[in-house]
Amino acid sequence: MPSPIAGPTITIRPPRGWAPLDLREFVGAHELLYFLVLRNLKVRYKQTVLGAAWALLQPLLTMAIFSLVFGRLARLGSDGLPYPVFALAALVPWTYFANALAQAGNSLVDQHQLLTKVYFPRLLLPVAAVVAGLVDLAVASVLLLVVLVWYGIAPSPRLLAAPLFALLAAASALAPGIWLAALNVRYRDVRYVIPFLVQIWLFATPVAYSSALVPARWRLLYHLNPMAAVVEGFRWMIAPSAFAPGAGLLVAVAAVATMLTAGLYFFRRMEHSFADVV
Repeated sequence: MPSPIAGPTITIRPPRGWAPLDLREFVGAHELLYFLVLRNLKVRYKQTVLGAAWALLQPLLTMAIFSLVFGRLARLGSDGLPYPVFALAALVPWTYFANALAQAGNSLVDQHQLLTKVYFPRLLLPVAAVVAGLVDLAVASVLLLVVLVWYGIAPSPRLLAAPLFALLAAASALAPGIWLAALNVRYRDVRYVIPFLVQIWLFATPVAYSSALVPARWRLLYHLNPMAAVVEGFRWMIAPSAFAPGAGLLVAVAAVATMLTAGLYFFRRMEHSFADVV
């Protein structure tokens, strides 16, 4: 009796080294992203008295404090703008960036139940955190327009560039956010590092002060911080005498693109262990 022919042997091994980016798994994931964004918005304002009004109060109250401390007491320059307008134009994108970065960095740990129940592209969690924050950014931008009218500053056609600077702010939050999210799964100290990192980043960004204080020879290096270009862009949109963003904006875009690409590969490499470690 002839012996049965043995079939092929298939060995499954975990990937080694740097796994390639497989963008095909994101095709058709837009509905899942929509529900994750909606879930983030519901959880964020659940059981809060003021709800979405915090998107207005946070930059507004910070503007009042900055105006008193840096505008009245320290008398910092404000590029020809009333200091409250000068500060709010920076605080609107900065508040979005700070919140989006913190929520993206904690997204995998905060939603660990999803990681252990079903497979889906894990990258959607930090992406959803960043995208959900755009709602707050849009609400805060309306507040900025109201303050402009209050101070008698006519809206400029430059405001049409707002979506581009909002996109740069989102990428600036997502790029380090995916690094922090992946590291946070393995090293829970990252949760405590994130607020400290945001505080340092605030002082490295021209939120309370003008970027004109930075010496000219350090300007390009300074714009390796992409939020410097975002803040300058928001002020350029509302200040009649401001110069258009130049080489610094290109440096910022290049820095974000580099960090984001490297972060995607790093996230991809760490992804296979998320469900086991979290």
